[in-house]
Amino acid sequence: MGSDFPTQARVVIIGGGVVGCSVAYHLTKIGWKDVVLLERRRLTCGTTWHAAGLIGQLRATLNMTRLAQYTADLYRTLEAETGQATGFKQNGSLSVAADSERFEELKRGASMARNFGLAVEVIGRDELLRLWPLINAEDVVGAVFLPKDGQGNPVDSTMALAKGARMGGAAFFEDTKVTGIQTRNGHVTGVVTPRGAIRAEYVVNCAGMWGREVGRMCGVNVPLHACEHFYIVTEHIADLPPNLPVLRDTGAGAYFKEDAGKLLVGGFELSAKPWGMDGIPEDFCFDRLPADFDHFLPVLKGAIHRVPMLETAGIHTFFNGPESFTPDDRYLLGEAPELRNFFVAAGFNSVGIQSAGGAGKVLAEWIVEGHPPMDLWDVDIRRMAPFQGNSRYLYERAKEVLGLLYAMHWPYRQFETARGVRQSPLHERLAANGACFGEVAGWERANWFAPAGIAPEYRYSYKRQNWFPYAAQEHRAVREAVALFDQTSFAKFLVQGADAERVLQHICANDVAVPVGRIVYTQWLNHQGGIEADLTVTRLAENTFLIVTGGAVAGHNRNWLQRNISTGANAVVTDVTSAYAVIGLMGPNSRALLSEVADADVSNEAFPFGTAREIDVGYAKVRAFRVTYVGELGWELYVPCEFARGVFDALMAAGDPYGLKLAGMHAQDSCRIEKAYRHWGHDITGEDTPLEAGLAFACALRKDLPFIGLDALLRQKELGVKKRLVQFALEDPEPLLYHSEPIYRDGEMVGYLTSGNYGHTLGRAIGLGYVRHPDGVDAQFVKAGRYEIEIACERFPAAASLRPLYDPGNLRIRC
Repeated sequence: MGSDFPTQARVVIIGGGVVGCSVAYHLTKIGWKDVVLLERRRLTCGTTWHAAGLIGQLRATLNMTRLAQYTADLYRTLEAETGQATGFKQNGSLSVAADSERFEELKRGASMARNFGLAVEVIGRDELLRLWPLINAEDVVGAVFLPKDGQGNPVDSTMALAKGARMGGAAFFEDTKVTGIQTRNGHVTGVVTPRGAIRAEYVVNCAGMWGREVGRMCGVNVPLHACEHFYIVTEHIADLPPNLPVLRDTGAGAYFKEDAGKLLVGGFELSAKPWGMDGIPEDFCFDRLPADFDHFLPVLKGAIHRVPMLETAGIHTFFNGPESFTPDDRYLLGEAPELRNFFVAAGFNSVGIQSAGGAGKVLAEWIVEGHPPMDLWDVDIRRMAPFQGNSRYLYERAKEVLGLLYAMHWPYRQFETARGVRQSPLHERLAANGACFGEVAGWERANWFAPAGIAPEYRYSYKRQNWFPYAAQEHRAVREAVALFDQTSFAKFLVQGADAERVLQHICANDVAVPVGRIVYTQWLNHQGGIEADLTVTRLAENTFLIVTGGAVAGHNRNWLQRNISTGANAVVTDVTSAYAVIGLMGPNSRALLSEVADADVSNEAFPFGTAREIDVGYAKVRAFRVTYVGELGWELYVPCEFARGVFDALMAAGDPYGLKLAGMHAQDSCRIEKAYRHWGHDITGEDTPLEAGLAFACALRKDLPFIGLDALLRQKELGVKKRLVQFALEDPEPLLYHSEPIYRDGEMVGYLTSGNYGHTLGRAIGLGYVRHPDGVDAQFVKAGRYEIEIACERFPAAASLRPLYDPGNLRIRC
């Protein structure tokens, strides 16, 4: 460890666990040598030292899987590079299912793994017993084997990363607690310790379960909470095969790992025990928490059922130690939106060892290059809302998220804890009409409506869930009559000032120099041409624009907007999300209904598509926007919150003759996917360009409008694209699509679905996904192929189209 304490560094890393050491290692690999890592006590002494060391590679998305693959490859080679062993062995992993639904989940994961380039095998009992002879397989329906997964020693792996970083020039200081963060003009400038201050260009918060506390030193929100995590280690077991794969029985909440002739058995119980609510003890260092055998007993009983010899093996160690969890079970990575050059890598939700290599690599590249090297929205810290740092919220949510790691990952599964945080003014009225609510960014949103006598509760399945027929009725109301959506969760930003138009012309890919009252659909692009936001910009006045975007991406989009306003520009951003409720009135009868309650001419001639005006509805003055996300004639009504219930009541009172029906987010999604409308974060991301996504019509590709990303788009237009977003419709009306299902063209895998739902008008499941080919993808290439979609390891024929399968000429929305 270092001896001469520095007063200046290019990068200061706070925290000496596996993630902090990985960030230091990868910064030095890029060539940055002026790197200082500060550890409050000893390297690994927080969570890393007691991690189980499971190194799986299949994650929920392609990029997260790529990072886990990189981590495994890194651990495999670190010893040769540094001379420090990591204990890594590539013995594979097994996941077993004792019921058909869990086996379908495993098979869907296997299909996804193949698409992500992972070796995977779906196996039966005989092969399972050969790979894991100690298992009780009597009730096992099926299993999945990932032969390239493995395990390692967390402490040794961390020490190898630390040694590699020091070999590259980094300095490490233990027993050095950071007590303050220095800032100036919205930038981090250094850290304060008892040994003195260090000036720094960049500071990286890798403080693990102390990450929230470190963030609060400089006003950065790092929502995480520690939970107790339990495992046992058996006595030595004679003839225990050393090459046993890691075994997961997620139905029992248990995992099993061979550990030097013993079995390590851990688990993720459904209701966890949050820890550290009153702060973490100052002297915490390699500490264990008090044993709670009763709490762990249900997991242990399930483990004994799966591996009966555990009943007589004897327990050598009963361990309980803290690990940190985030509100959505995904870690926090990236530059903090509140403070420039302050980066975070924390809250790893029990997957820190298997994530550390990849997370450290991409964060180092983000720091050096000034932008993320790939789409990292899954873990981007900008997804977190300010309220999620609330201690009570974190305490309640932490009880649930630990258990969700091994719970069924049902489609549309909703969090059950820390609910009711953000509610629309219409919430009680929707609830009284049978709304079943889901939660996005804290917002309670009506996902579907239960008829009288039906409980508005989810019954989850990979097949048609209990709400399927009710959402189908809502969908048909949108297509055939009129439906009312509560869209209050939209994020809404005013951009005002003499330079507002100039600023937005630089940020928006479309031309926003339009007359007052015009709505512009546009993307915001990064310098590589990737889509950072997908939204509308409406000119309300000469120097006033309203930006409307999804509630889940509010923090990301606000940060992107503010960071790209040039210094000195006369433009101010104001978040007005809470000022307005939004009522969506959608369907062929929407004009007739709106005409009855409004004092304005809403004919096509007087109120054309893509325009906005103030009108009176009931007793309120509202802004009516003629736009749609469902592919039908309709309006979004922006209503001051105190008037929202009155407007809702007026519409409902007049609605029966027009077939008005309340509709939820599931119906909205099934309508939008029939129309092939894109969804940011799924169908379009920072890695996808408008040319690839079929959104060139929303870009002003003119040299006189030099928006961010224009040069990249012009180069790509000249060279052609290697992928195109395509809409697919299964021929068989029975299977359902969700996301990540592999796409086959003429028997060859060419991509995967980015989103899917059932199209009730088209009568079959619909998906969107990119078709890829190294020699380029054009309309002829798409049309010439024969397509199949793989669902749970079974392929189904599908039709493919570059044009929307529903109303390709946009006749219904412009009537």
